Amino acid sequence: MSLPDVARVQRRTVRVLVANEIVSGLGSAIGISVGALLTRDMVGTALSGVAQSVAVVGGAVFAVPASRLMNRRGRRPGLALCYLAGALGALLVVVAAARRDVAWLLAGMFLFGAGTTGKYQSRYAAADLADPAHRGRQLSWVVWASTIGAVAGPNLAAPVGYLVRGRGVPELAAPYLASAVTFGVCAIWLLVMLRPDPLRLAKKLAPAEPDRPAGRKVGLAEAARAVWAVPAARLGLSAMALGHTVMVGVMSMTPIHIGATHHGPGTLTVVGFVIGLHIAGMYALSPLVGWLTDRVGRRQVVLAGVALLAAACAVAGTAGDDVVRLTIGLVLLGQGWSCTMVAGSTMFAESVPLPVKASAQGLSDLATGIAGAGAGLLSGIIVQELSYAALAGLAAVAIVPLLALALRTGHPGRMSGRVADEAE
Repeated sequence: MSLPDVARVQRRTVRVLVANEIVSGLGSAIGISVGALLTRDMVGTALSGVAQSVAVVGGAVFAVPASRLMNRRGRRPGLALCYLAGALGALLVVVAAARRDVAWLLAGMFLFGAGTTGKYQSRYAAADLADPAHRGRQLSWVVWASTIGAVAGPNLAAPVGYLVRGRGVPELAAPYLASAVTFGVCAIWLLVMLRPDPLRLAKKLAPAEPDRPAGRKVGLAEAARAVWAVPAARLGLSAMALGHTVMVGVMSMTPIHIGATHHGPGTLTVVGFVIGLHIAGMYALSPLVGWLTDRVGRRQVVLAGVALLAAACAVAGTAGDDVVRLTIGLVLLGQGWSCTMVAGSTMFAESVPLPVKASAQGLSDLATGIAGAGAGLLSGIIVQELSYAALAGLAAVAIVPLLALALRTGHPGRMSGRVADEAE
């Protein structure tokens, strides 16, 4: 296949993924925005972060079989499987809330996390056929596409809850009905439209390696060794995991903090406003972050993300009942996450050898998910025993290892993606 043909396929792939991210962003955000409140209603504040953590663990664990399926069959079936599992999980959450059954709630949230895995793996699909010099920008457009659905999602939580009032569905569980529908639509869309499959085509176009038969199963151990062997891959993985840890830890307890400082029927609206703008901070400036990643350098953007996350913890942690200050802190939190995720993903995608790429990317989402789950699980306990301000302070401390690694790693900071690839 000629380069113009590959470029045309890449443009179509990005368009398909962008449309998918708009819808899946809605499904993820509308559920995430009320998850902590629903869990608090069922099990109390101290364990309010458990369901969110279970969702993150579910997404992390599901990344392993999904990535193996992608490695053998391509992106299309693997991504569709993620969204179908997420839709089933959302329905289980609704049933669990209606029955007040905590076990079903946790099972549903575990599967719901698979929908988020589909979202995160989509960014790698955008990089499979990308020109190295523009890899960061093309990956970032898929991340950016989540903005529309992600901002709208939390603000639709209250209207959806009102629509089902008196119909046997708890108000806080109603948003998960919308999540189930959107995830189902995403699965069908990708199965029909993501053709040709970008990962399968990338492998077909890559030079043949006699020692690596096509479709050979690649385990996590081999993928981990491949990642450990490349400093840029280690930094990319660390940026994604630690940036996600800080974001999840602070964001997951923000609705609880708002509920503690603002009482009455308007609480859900305030939560939707703050979390909606936080998610806008995560995604809205992604194209700019991608451009800077290609233009300025991967490592420099990671360092910028570290600075933004530290600032976010300082502002949010001292906000008290000031909604404006809290919102600014959450927007900075989202922007810091965007820098670490886009630059880290780009660095990781271009550093891992193609034969183990899908498995290594599954490993990255597993590590990122487990790190985020730990933060979500501990965040409820910290807020219960100490305070939201203490949580923000501890989250800031968690950024220090990433700062040290980014300053230590000798990645060619100002190189474009193409030059970095050639240097390797």
